[in-house]
Amino acid sequence: MTNEERLATTSRFSRLPRRGILVGLSGAQLGVLGLGAAALVAALVAGGTSFVGAIPVLMTCAALCWTRVGGRPTVEWLPVITTWARRSATGQLEYRARVGRPRPAGTLALPGDAARLRQWVDAETGGVMIHDPHAATLTAVIGVQHRAFMLLDADDQTRRTAAWGRALASTCRSGNIAAVQILERTLPDSGRGLADWWTAHGSDDGGWAARTYAELIDRAGPTGERHASTISLTISLRSAARSVRAAGGGLRGGAEVLRQEVASLTAALRAADLTPSAMLDAGDLALAIRTAYDPAVGAALERHGTVGRDLATAGPVAVTESWGHLRADSGYHAVLWISEWPRTLVYPGFLAPLLLAPGVGRTFSVTFTPVRADVAARDLRRKKTEYISDAAQRGRIGQIEDASESAEYSDVLQQEADLTAGHGVLRAVGLVTVSAATLDELERAIAAVEQAAIQASCETRRLWGQQARAFAHGAIPIGRTP
Repeated sequence: MTNEERLATTSRFSRLPRRGILVGLSGAQLGVLGLGAAALVAALVAGGTSFVGAIPVLMTCAALCWTRVGGRPTVEWLPVITTWARRSATGQLEYRARVGRPRPAGTLALPGDAARLRQWVDAETGGVMIHDPHAATLTAVIGVQHRAFMLLDADDQTRRTAAWGRALASTCRSGNIAAVQILERTLPDSGRGLADWWTAHGSDDGGWAARTYAELIDRAGPTGERHASTISLTISLRSAARSVRAAGGGLRGGAEVLRQEVASLTAALRAADLTPSAMLDAGDLALAIRTAYDPAVGAALERHGTVGRDLATAGPVAVTESWGHLRADSGYHAVLWISEWPRTLVYPGFLAPLLLAPGVGRTFSVTFTPVRADVAARDLRRKKTEYISDAAQRGRIGQIEDASESAEYSDVLQQEADLTAGHGVLRAVGLVTVSAATLDELERAIAAVEQAAIQASCETRRLWGQQARAFAHGAIPIGRTP
């Protein structure tokens, strides 16, 4: 394989911008420094011992500005801590389902701000759509089946990766799409697949071999693992207002537009050698939500096909949010944010260590948010201007430019070149939700996932103080934008 062919099978991700407004400082850091400077000027004007009294203020501002906690400046933790304190004081860290009080028709029994979501059953397809009246979005979820990607040769992996990129680009080019969420879950195998195969192909003649084989299937099924993948397609009813009006207006018109987008995505997925299913109905989505909050009952519910498939009662019974994890029914959960994607060239299967980590219950979610071409071009021009201005400012004060600044500027230039060539811009947010039966098992699973992420050339960070909201975005296939 030549060097050109080798480069064609690899890809590289843009770095997370860390450049601030002025000389690498963010708006919050500049605000704290401005407060310290104001205190210093006031002390100098007042004279006397006022300067001594201003020293604690100056030291506090300097510490908030330049010290870092968890990879972030200390001042950037203030909004998180303030929000956490407010929610704790108002009792918003706990959720208990009101069993004796029925919920309004059409609502989803979810905690937090997800309680505003509504269900809309499409009369034409029978699939369920999730309506967010506040964000004015409508979401459909489809299941996706695929062959084992890691077992394919390099040429097939490259071809399928390119086809998936074309499918994603064509879907987001319409201007109606608000988000595309790809969610991949590791679930305990209920054994239903083995039982169905034995029913269809086995020979149950009542003999010893048949009985032994049936018992083996019955015992071995629940001990295994399986992977389930879904794609949630979300349209913005505001961006698609003209198409919605042309289709009849209201939710019926929005459902018609969403069906068209789902049909286009389905055709593109088939062209990428993927096998999409029809839109999930209310029962399938209820099972996905229930098993996300309560993993212990997932296998049992799948073995009894008609139980637990009411979307109005699929939410958790009890949720308690802590600073670093979430307790929901029988499970403990923690959400990790993929803060850095690979900085070097990687092959299409670079996520295999993370997605195939054995013995860990986890949900991997990537949400793509398309950016309009004019907005992306304006943002890239602003970033270029800021970089050039910062470089000139650093030159005047004698500050040396480091390699990370040059790398970020190269990423901006590459994105501008790709946009000029006709490619779209997608913002990706990756979340990994780790689940376990006990808190000790959860911490061990988190350590295993963090190690697997390092092997995949990714960096993960635990979302302290934001677990409940992050769980609703990263563990449930309802297509919410982060």
